[in-house]
Parts: sequence; structure tokens; C-alpha cells
Amino acid sequence: MSSDVLVCQGISKSYGEGEQKEQVLSRVDLTFQKGQASVLIGPSGSGKTTLLSILGCLLAPSEGELIINSEAVNFKDKSSLTEVRRLKLGFIFQHAQLLPFLTIKENLVVFARNTGMQADDIEQRIQLLIERLQLVAMAPKFPSQLSGGQRQRVAIARALLHRPSIVLADEPTAALDWHNGQTVVELLLDQARVEQAVLVVVTHDVRMLPLFDRILAIENGIVQVKQNVK
Repeated sequence: MSSDVLVCQGISKSYGEGEQKEQVLSRVDLTFQKGQASVLIGPSGSGKTTLLSILGCLLAPSEGELIINSEAVNFKDKSSLTEVRRLKLGFIFQHAQLLPFLTIKENLVVFARNTGMQADDIEQRIQLLIERLQLVAMAPKFPSQLSGGQRQRVAIARALLHRPSIVLADEPTAALDWHNGQTVVELLLDQARVEQAVLVVVTHDVRMLPLFDRILAIENGIVQVKQNVK
């Protein structure tokens, strides 16, 4: 059985037509395997967010195929796209985007229900993750009572809650200092590997690069596997 979870085949993305056409991604071929952690780097406007959005089924490529668990994603079928995002993907953003009027545990419960998890599984899964991520004392608190680093830990728990095969993070440490940022990334890496999920992280912080299995450098829409760190 193949360990390839996510595959990009000749993915390109452009906007506009004719002389106004702008090529953002150019024939990207990448393979992501179970438990593999990749960091995506590049200058502003290089196509990082565009590629992450395509990997997350939020944006359709102009050409090429995205294959998840051996099945090509049908970007024209909105209902199937919603299902793929709901069941197979976990997202972490710059800001945790928690519901401010719910406690941390309530935030996790609402998210779990939305993914279709069963009640018994929800309780067990939340308990496991908040213990792993040292959030037990935070569970009854509201987001405003947590530090930025603690809120990002909750975001990690939420992203992993439904056991997605792919976890995508867009600048998850941008709002944190170096120490908290490093802690959050190390937790994210550790948990993604425990879950055997593909992890793709966009960051501008070059100090984070040695923590990852490989670096994907993007410039002018072209992606290169720049180095295997480990």
C-alpha cells in the first residue's frame, strides 16, 4: 500500500487572460507521504498561499491534478470538495480563530460535531489531545483567558481532532514570539507524526527550517525541494 497521501501532478495556476495573464504556479509536481513534515518558504508573492490553498481544496488549479489518498479531487463538485475538507483536512492559521463565547472544550466539541464525529469518540479524542498538548487546565476557560501560544495549542488540537490525513498551517507562529513559536511548531510536528498525517507549513521564520523533514522553496511559481534537513 502506497504511503503517498497527497500528490500534485503538473499543477499550474494563473489569473487573467491574454496580456493580463499572470502565472502564479507553474507545473508543480510534488508528493507528500504519511508522517512527512514539509515547510514551504519563498518571498512574498511567490505563490505560497496559492499552493497551500490548492492543497487545502480551497482554490482550483488552472491545470493539473491534486490527488488525495489515490483519488483525484474534483474541483468542480462543490459538495465533494466540502466533504474532502471536512473529513481529510485540518487547517491551522496565523490566528487560532476560536469562538470567543465558548470555552476551549466547547470550541473543540462544536468543531468535532461539524465533522460528523460520534459523541463517544468526541469525548475520548478531546481528552487525549488536551492531555497531549497540556491543555487540561485550559479546557474550561474562554479564549480571551489564554495566551497566544495556548490558543495555538488549541488550534493544533482542533486541526487533529477528526484524524485528518493532511494538516496545513499558514504562518501559525506569526503572532508569537520565538520561544512560543518554536514550542507550537514542535508540538505540531510531534502530533502530526504521531497521527501519521502529512504536514505542510508556510513560514517566513528561517529559524524553524531545521525542525522539518524537507524544505520546499518556491519562487516565481516554481517549487524545488531545496534540501532534506534530516
